[in-house]
Amino acid sequence: MPPPRKVDLLPEEQKTWLKDALKAGGFAGYEQLADDLNARLEDAGITLRIGKSALHTFGKEYSEFVRYQEEASAWAADWMKDNGLEEEAQRHNVLFQMITTLAFKVMQHQMTQTGENISPQELHFLGRMLKDVMSSSGIRQKLLADERKRVAEEATKAERERVAVAMDGAIAEAGLSAELASDLRAKVLGVSR
Repeated sequence: MPPPRKVDLLPEEQKTWLKDALKAGGFAGYEQLADDLNARLEDAGITLRIGKSALHTFGKEYSEFVRYQEEASAWAADWMKDNGLEEEAQRHNVLFQMITTLAFKVMQHQMTQTGENISPQELHFLGRMLKDVMSSSGIRQKLLADERKRVAEEATKAERERVAVAMDGAIAEAGLSAELASDLRAKVLGVSR
C-alpha cells in the first residue's frame, strides 16, 4: 500500500482552510497557495510542508469532487421537484449528498487503478448502493401515489356524503315516495340507502 499523500496528513482545520482557499481562488494560483499553507503550518508549529505540485494534484481532484457534488445536488433537486417532492428533497438532501460523495470517492479510486488492481468488490458495492438509492426513490414514489389515492378517495367519499345530505333535503321538500327516493339515490350516487 502506498504511503499517504502529504495533503491527507494535514490537520482537519488546515484541510478545511485549503479546500475553502481552493474554491475562493478558482482552483488556481497553486504557488501562492503553497506559500500560504506552509506559512499557516509553520505558525501552527507543524513541520509538514507541501509543494505546489502536490497541491495541484489535490486541487484537481477536489475540483472534480466539487463539480460532481454540485451536479448531483442540482440533479437531485430537479428530479425531486419534477416529482413533487420539494419538501422531501430538503430533508433528504444531506443523505443524498453523502451517498453521492461516497460514490464519487469509490469511482475516483477505481479510475486511478489499472488491470488487476481494480476491485470488482468495490464496483459491486457501488452498483448495489446506486441500485438501492434508485429503488428507494421508487418506493417513495409508490408511497406518495398511494397517499394521493387515499386523499382522493376520502374527498370523493366526503363529496358523496354532502350530495346525499342535500338530496335527502330535496327529496323531503318534494315529498317523493320512498321507492322513488331510493331510485334517485341509486342513479345519482351509485348507492342505495
